[in-house]
Amino acid sequence: MADTIFGKIIRREIPADIVYEDDDVLAFRDLNPQAPLHVLFIPKRAIASLDEAGPGDAELLGKLLLAAAAYAREQGLAKDGYRAVINCNEHGGQTVFHLHVHLLAGRRMHWPPG
Repeated sequence: MADTIFGKIIRREIPADIVYEDDDVLAFRDLNPQAPLHVLFIPKRAIASLDEAGPGDAELLGKLLLAAAAYAREQGLAKDGYRAVINCNEHGGQTVFHLHVHLLAGRRMHWPPG
């Protein structure tokens, strides 16, 4: 497991407010929320960025998105809507180089995002 902050969260070396976990995916509340609900969904297997994912990662990528959507439905957010975001590398806004999906909800999202 990579030695990123997310790797440390997966290994339980640092605390996180974990809201979802299965064999492949871990989700926790973002420490710097950008919406009333801001949860990060990460694969337990380290992939640095979406750009580094390959065909063999298709199932895992699907699991990340399906876990985020299921959590949004469980929280009653599907009707009003939510945003799922993957930032990729420096110009895409990625600051932790362990692939992750931001689930943002609880307010109207604007376009363009920033």
